[in-house]
Amino acid sequence: MCGFIGYIQDKNEEISEIEYNNLMNMNRIITHRGPDDEGYYTDNHVRFGFRRLSIVDLQSGHQPLSFEDHRYWIIFNGEIYNHVEIRNQLTQVGLTFKTNSDTEVLLALYAYKKEKCLEDLRGMFSFVIWDKQDKELFSARDRFGIKPLYMMQKNEKVYFASEQKSLFMEYSDNQVNRESLHHYLSFQYVPEPETMLLDVHKVQPGHYIRKKVGQPLEVTSYWEPEFHVSTTDAQTQMKQIKKSLHQSVKAHMRSDVPVGAFLSGGIDSTSIVAIAKKFNPAIKTFTVGFEREGYSEIDVAKETAEALGVENIHYKITPEDFINELSRIIWHMDDPVADPAAIPLYFVAREASKHVKVVLSGEGADELFGGYNIYREPQSLNSFNYLPAQAKTMLTSFANMLPEGTKGKSFIERGCTAIEDRYLGNAKIYNEQEKRKILKQYESKFDFRKVTEPFYQKAKKYDDVKKMQYIDICTWMRGDILVKADKMTMAHSLELRVPFLDKEVFTIASQLSTTHNISNNTTKYLLRQAMKEVIPSHVLNRKKLGFPVPIRHWLKDELYPWAYQLISESQMDYLLNKDEIFKLLEEHRTGQKDYSRKIWTTLVFILWHQLFIENKEVKSMKNFHRYKQGADDPAELQNA
Repeated sequence: MCGFIGYIQDKNEEISEIEYNNLMNMNRIITHRGPDDEGYYTDNHVRFGFRRLSIVDLQSGHQPLSFEDHRYWIIFNGEIYNHVEIRNQLTQVGLTFKTNSDTEVLLALYAYKKEKCLEDLRGMFSFVIWDKQDKELFSARDRFGIKPLYMMQKNEKVYFASEQKSLFMEYSDNQVNRESLHHYLSFQYVPEPETMLLDVHKVQPGHYIRKKVGQPLEVTSYWEPEFHVSTTDAQTQMKQIKKSLHQSVKAHMRSDVPVGAFLSGGIDSTSIVAIAKKFNPAIKTFTVGFEREGYSEIDVAKETAEALGVENIHYKITPEDFINELSRIIWHMDDPVADPAAIPLYFVAREASKHVKVVLSGEGADELFGGYNIYREPQSLNSFNYLPAQAKTMLTSFANMLPEGTKGKSFIERGCTAIEDRYLGNAKIYNEQEKRKILKQYESKFDFRKVTEPFYQKAKKYDDVKKMQYIDICTWMRGDILVKADKMTMAHSLELRVPFLDKEVFTIASQLSTTHNISNNTTKYLLRQAMKEVIPSHVLNRKKLGFPVPIRHWLKDELYPWAYQLISESQMDYLLNKDEIFKLLEEHRTGQKDYSRKIWTTLVFILWHQLFIENKEVKSMKNFHRYKQGADDPAELQNA
């Protein structure tokens, strides 16, 4: 697991000393992604920098790595889980290898098959390959977007990077992408391929890029998610689920260093641990929770670990921990991501990194197997499907006249609204009317539908639940779930592997009907049935909690003065209306309404803006401690 920075230029010239030093600085700012080794390659057209976290033999995986008498050069972040099988196939056709690394296998496969190599890969990856002979650069990202890949075209150069912060160092004129800010306030993250910076973009999952010297850059899609519901009986499908998951977990445990696993109170991580234990009975598991009652899954995880016969290492997060580390969390995230679950993920990664270099986790199970409770909504609204359009219009008018909070108002509004207009993904923060109030320059052309409409077009043939799954796979999973998973683990030089997001597992999951996912008053029905023989009974039908975080309580109490001052000091007045944010904060503090998610989304952006636009070191603990000592007047704190 690694990080890299690289760029290509059409101009034919050797690298200067200043340029080389800049390359090293851009590479070393992501040392956390690879503390074990660094390497560089430059010629008259490309410059590569690389950081390595050693999971296998250090010498065999040194990068940048070359192949075929230095014709091909690669920088690669990820893991190819079927590299042994691919190596054997390539050996049979006459290719020879100097190392045991999956990096050399990937490079050899590209040399042999060019872009068709992507069809054979089972793993997570982002990589850049330079063909010195043909003067062509090739870059690709894995199907689901597990590993990040940023791109920037500027000053006649095309940059590629594992983290956006490497690109911050090259240019100081960073500007906020106003369209991205509109979408961030809707989704709580910046939907790909955009970032919060105007000039930086992401290479989308399932895409590859070509850049030949002297020619324009080309972007091509090589894979898109599709559902192909099968008529296979449930018993056979359960066997297929079990087989594919066992094979995937086994493949994901290939490593020369110890592999651990995150363990919450849910079926996803428990299934992974139960299977992993068969291959490593001594596997360590890791859990975190908060001190506040109702916001910890430690007790359930301990019970689960005991039932499975594995060790569980756990840690309770305090408000002090949270405040102390928040700026680091935002810095590591690159773009603002206001998912509170990033906080416990950061701390559980910190604890795991003290014991192992690799962890398994359950990301992707909810999207693939229908695990979110919101996926049951189409069933509850099914009766509205039988109403004529005129009746829905009348009901909507009636609901609009009802005061906010009236029982049944939201139910009627949702039932009378098409799925394309009401579902933008697993998180919905500010609606368009609210964005008009909070944004200084609201633009209707940046409505959330600009993001979701292309995906709904591709999902037209699916039922509403499948449409929701598809939207989440193409937006929420890649923009939120996998971003925080990668960034929070890499912050601690920890490699995270996600066995559910395996192409063979997806093939099976894509064949399941909605009934097999949402059935018997539960979610992930067939996955639960497939796993019921290996996971403890107390987990099997437990309500999904995820990583609960007491943001709602903290913003009324411990964090209120901190939030007040953060808003006051921020220099983002040209973007957001502070009066509206203060209004939300005050109404939340006094209990008029729960605005915690809206406030938190705003605060995370403010922190990001201070770190990356204002270049300001964020104050945090000073006022937190003053508040604990009794100075609870925000004005007093502001003047401290």
